Amino acid sequence: YWFKHEAERIRERLKVREIQTSRDIADWNAGKIPVALIHPASAGHGLNLQEGGSILIWFSLTWSLELYQQTNARLYRQGQKDTVSIIHITTEGTIDGDVMKALERKDKTQTALIEAVKANLGGEQK
Repeated sequence: YWFKHEAERIRERLKVREIQTSRDIADWNAGKIPVALIHPASAGHGLNLQEGGSILIWFSLTWSLELYQQTNARLYRQGQKDTVSIIHITTEGTIDGDVMKALERKDKTQTALIEAVKANLGGEQK
């Protein structure tokens, strides 16, 4: 979720627990939490969540490629035993598609920049 009202909507439908503490992380990784609720800004860096699940559902997207990639990376880590699925809940005719396209463009630009830097650094080392 990105906004508080979205978290409230999710809580109305599902029994969830928000991942906020080290105890929450331990319980998630032990399989004690079937559905976890995370906010990308607080769960993007440094959390190891790969042992507790392999499915991440974006209820709403962030415009930030860094937060998007870092949040997804919580499941794509060493020790993940299952195939990871990243699911996006989007609605046709809304801003959802624009955000998804923006993230894709940012990723392409970032990849091209990294490749250019690698190529340039490789050329200087010769």
